[in-house]
Amino acid sequence: MSPQMNIKRSILLIMCLFCSTVFAQEFRCGVSVNYQKLQSTTQQYETGDNKIFETMKRSIEEFVNNRHWTNLEMENQERIDCSINIILTQRTSATDFTGQISIQLRRPIYNSNYTSGLFNYLEGNNDLVFSFNESQPLEFDPNTFYDNLSSTLAYYCYIMLGIYFDSYGPNGGEPFFEMARNIAQVAGTTTRYKGWNSGDSQKARYWFMENHTNSAYEALHSVYYYYHRLGLDMMTKDQPQARQNIIQALRYLQQVHKKRTNLLSVTQFIDVKMAEIVSIFTPAPPQEQKTVYDIIKEISPINVPKMKDWNVK
Repeated sequence: MSPQMNIKRSILLIMCLFCSTVFAQEFRCGVSVNYQKLQSTTQQYETGDNKIFETMKRSIEEFVNNRHWTNLEMENQERIDCSINIILTQRTSATDFTGQISIQLRRPIYNSNYTSGLFNYLEGNNDLVFSFNESQPLEFDPNTFYDNLSSTLAYYCYIMLGIYFDSYGPNGGEPFFEMARNIAQVAGTTTRYKGWNSGDSQKARYWFMENHTNSAYEALHSVYYYYHRLGLDMMTKDQPQARQNIIQALRYLQQVHKKRTNLLSVTQFIDVKMAEIVSIFTPAPPQEQKTVYDIIKEISPINVPKMKDWNVK
């Protein structure tokens, strides 16, 4: 995706979402299925079963990469760079599995070879429970729950689209977060699988959707826009102004934190961005370092030691 995407294009996307015209697919997603933990147990695992894991990997790749998630026309080089890793921990039958899903989303930065992380999340251990049949393709309909694997994958695809397009235009990801909400609501009301409801855990996948569709946390959308489009994308043009915009992004993040501490999306953002923030502001003036230090100290005290070399008093 060209970092020069403007707000007009994002608005066009929102207006025309899900129209019948078919364009190039949106994702370039690398998929891995890790079954090493099954090899170390006797849980329905046999050496000859490797084929099902290869089929699972291929099915997930086709589901994510070959499906049209939006109507946005994208060139091949513009496809969104991401990774999905399925870590299998249990196999209770020939087709039933338990494990974790790990999601990584990356974004190119304007006029550079640098790629910035946008989303990097590992669900809780054994939070992903699903059935997989080699002879049946993964299916998805936003208003129907077919199976837990396809709904989980679709949910995270829309979360990634939401975050990605929020980083290019104000509220550019809104329609995608709404789709994620719809998926969570359908799954939460039609199945007992863990992760779709608020009461499941503080790290339930439900919360990413909730955080990005709750009007109380509206400033969260501005975090991505100011940090990336007005910040990182501006670095080669005007570094002082770009840093000020990144500071504003952190202030928006601080606003959300004041609404509710330990919000999952705030924690996730800091986890992904902390090393980058340190790199950006290490050569910055002391007053900028102090501003960033104070914000991070408030919203994520555990990361304060990473700023130990700054000129902060």
